[in-house]
Amino acid sequence: MMRRTGAFILVLLFAGILSACGQEQEAGSAESNSVQETEAKEAETEEDNSDKEAKVSSADRAAEHETVSDTKTEASLQAEYPWKEQFGEYCIPEQTFEMELSEYSGKVCFVPFMPSGDEGFRMQIVQDGKVLTEIAGYVPERLADESFNSLDAVSFFDVNYDGNTDIVLIETYGGTCFAAVYYGFASKGNEYEKYFIIQEQLSEKITSLTDTLTIPAVKELLAGGRKNGEFSGYQEAYEAVGMLAELESTEDITYNLIYVDGDDVPELAAGVNGYYTSLYTYRDGTAYTLMDHWAYGAMGNSGYDYAPKKNSIRNYNADYAGAILYTTYMEISEQCTLDNVVQIETFNFDDVNGNGVLDEEEQESMGVYGVSYIDKNIVTDEECASYDVGGYEQIPGNMSLDELRAELLEKEAVP
Repeated sequence: MMRRTGAFILVLLFAGILSACGQEQEAGSAESNSVQETEAKEAETEEDNSDKEAKVSSADRAAEHETVSDTKTEASLQAEYPWKEQFGEYCIPEQTFEMELSEYSGKVCFVPFMPSGDEGFRMQIVQDGKVLTEIAGYVPERLADESFNSLDAVSFFDVNYDGNTDIVLIETYGGTCFAAVYYGFASKGNEYEKYFIIQEQLSEKITSLTDTLTIPAVKELLAGGRKNGEFSGYQEAYEAVGMLAELESTEDITYNLIYVDGDDVPELAAGVNGYYTSLYTYRDGTAYTLMDHWAYGAMGNSGYDYAPKKNSIRNYNADYAGAILYTTYMEISEQCTLDNVVQIETFNFDDVNGNGVLDEEEQESMGVYGVSYIDKNIVTDEECASYDVGGYEQIPGNMSLDELRAELLEKEAVP
């Protein structure tokens, strides 16, 4: 009897132990499931935020988009991004956007395509089913043998302060990430094609100087994370412009702060002496390009002079070894553009046949004949001289970027 009772007690104890273990396992399983569900919800939230970022379509000229890769299925991408139905199976839907770009009137679609057949990675600007612009993909020479992996990010903003929308891409080829910057150009008149040109030097410099390539990191490098229009003063704006000039060039850039018009804000000159110059002005948080890599020193162009504080810039350019001289006067407008005031065309020979060319039979008249025209009308020397305000100096460059920064800092400290 005692043996049976003892056995019964042992069975009860064993059952209790099993029950307790089972409860602990259930509690542990429930806790694990709860953590997994929480993590899954957080992941879904991150993916949803990524999707919202990818879907953004802005009417701003400097529209910006950056998307983050996720692990969604092709079917879900197809449902969320109906672009493939419109542009074909090789379209990259998560990086396709509808927006307004400064180069075009109305909304357009930016459509990137992954490589297919003999065609590499490429892009199109499309409006109402019509391809407005084809943009060839760029691959650095060092990655020429690698395969396209992904288009990681796209952004649209004015990189070089010229008022046109530029395109910034972050791509991956063969596991290597790099930036690609395309400057946008808007030809005047709708009959001319708008176009985007890869900036290889700038793209390579950005790639090499950025530890982790993201659009915010690129913007931080270029302008401290600021967009044009957000600068606190000309000092901040010109430092950003100078940084861009350094990234663009393989040559030594020199700078100067000069006063072209009559206000207290200087203009920034930047360029390579004897080869080209750029000129910028500033107003209300925005840097404006007045001259963009204007070449001189060859083909009869002597360079660009300015009359300090008189808002006058002058250029001499000649054809046929000085047989025809073009004198152009320019000024900074209220819209922060550099506008032609007048161009005087002076013939230093007798153009008997009126073809605008120094012919062999007209060479004897060189140096003993002269006539000037404005808008094809003959003008007197006095009329020509009336546009010359006097006191002109060549637009110089005499500072390095570090010296420019020091002078900007000094001017910022002056109350």
